[in-house]
Amino acid sequence: MPLLIALLAAAAPLLAMATERWGGLNPCLLCLWQRPSYWVAAMLALLALALPRRLMLSLAALAVLFSGAVALVHVGVEAGWWPSPLPGCAAPQAGQARSVEDLLATLSPRPNKPCDEPAFLIPGLPLSMAAMNLAYALGLAGFILWTARRRR
Repeated sequence: MPLLIALLAAAAPLLAMATERWGGLNPCLLCLWQRPSYWVAAMLALLALALPRRLMLSLAALAVLFSGAVALVHVGVEAGWWPSPLPGCAAPQAGQARSVEDLLATLSPRPNKPCDEPAFLIPGLPLSMAAMNLAYALGLAGFILWTARRRR
């Protein structure tokens, strides 16, 4: 089971990266913040093969729940319930630029996507990537906790 959990945890950021590369979706900063905890969860699940299983899997579930918490914040930003806590999520503004050249010099080579602009993976399905991640994180964390509480 720890191997299955590690694969399920790694699947989320791998799918997100695939949607960037082949699906043409551009992630925002909140999208990127949702990914590292899945890698942590995968590593903790693998550690459950050698270290105390229940502890490692419980920690893996907490790591996945952290991604779910960030996804919940992201869903709220997309819905307009609250502003993003990250300053990099805002659309680029002129700021102190005095000319077009100044403005162009401040832009990053890869355009940032505002966090309040939902990205939809499946046309016609009203679930953004952040909402799908929230559902996946809650389901995966529940599965991990159920597995951790089970006897071998």
